[in-house]
Amino acid sequence: LALLPSWRLAMAVTFDLPENVEGELRRQLGDLGQAAKEALAVESYRQGKISLGQLADMLGMAVIAADRWLAARHVAIGYSRGDLEEDRKTLAPLVDERPS
Repeated sequence: LALLPSWRLAMAVTFDLPENVEGELRRQLGDLGQAAKEALAVESYRQGKISLGQLADMLGMAVIAADRWLAARHVAIGYSRGDLEEDRKTLAPLVDERPS
């Protein structure tokens, strides 16, 4: 018996909805389980509780696909001023070496 990596383990979540709400949401959203998982993933990402990679794992997609998926839903990427400064420091030597 081989054990799967922990990120492959699944957790099931259930909750009750009034029948009329369930019916309307199912009509609008289709697969309510998937819609709930996506909503949890987006909100967790927005709050900084999970990374882009973790969101991608949750939704079973590559990181670049997850980035595009978030953009299509108008979710800003988690890129802080500190991230920008780090990138600027990393790129500075490359920019300084450019021929004039």
